Amino acid sequence: MKAQRSRLSTTGAPPLHTAELSRLTIPNRIFAAVYASLVLTLLYHHAVTLASLLFQYNSTTTTTKISSLFISTALLISDVVFAFMWATSQSFRMRPLYRKEFPEKYLNNYKGKKYSEEFPAIDVFVCTADPYKEPPMNVVNTALSVMAFDYPEEKVSIYVSDDGGSALTLFAFMEAAKFAVHWLPFCRENDVVERTPEAYFSANYHSLSPETQRIKVIYSISITYYIHTT
Repeated sequence: MKAQRSRLSTTGAPPLHTAELSRLTIPNRIFAAVYASLVLTLLYHHAVTLASLLFQYNSTTTTTKISSLFISTALLISDVVFAFMWATSQSFRMRPLYRKEFPEKYLNNYKGKKYSEEFPAIDVFVCTADPYKEPPMNVVNTALSVMAFDYPEEKVSIYVSDDGGSALTLFAFMEAAKFAVHWLPFCRENDVVERTPEAYFSANYHSLSPETQRIKVIYSISITYYIHTT
């Protein structure tokens, strides 16, 4: 069983992704129904056994009756717990989907102001608390990589939450704002894929062109040097 669907564009451009329903959907549901009936039967058996032990009037000794009650109760509780764990794991098996993305369609059809309204506005929160446990360099690189998203600029809002109120983190972002003036245009003009400055400059697969060297020097001076010497 296959069902394919895609998010249609209101402007007639090709879809950016498709969703295909897994062939295992129906077998998963049949198995879940059979398994659930067996689990309910087992729980019913435990309940009947426990009730018969509680209300039986025979020559069974008190010690034997107490141990039987304890064992039956323990089995009932354990099976209830396992049944709950199994039930909570079935949600993603009821309708599994396989998605396929088409980034090349975005590059060819969705760039430019014509299709900017196709994309929803997104808010990105970058949270930090302790500059010693979460170095400002890491937080700054995270924010810069988000700012360099290949996404309409007016649709992206970035918020930085510093619970520790660190002056060092504040200073790092002041320097990062200056560096972003150079970094963001560089990413867009050169179609940079690795948009985290630290990871980009530490990699050796890109060409060290004069422009790349210039941006690297600015990064080293404006952020790395000042943060490491503060």
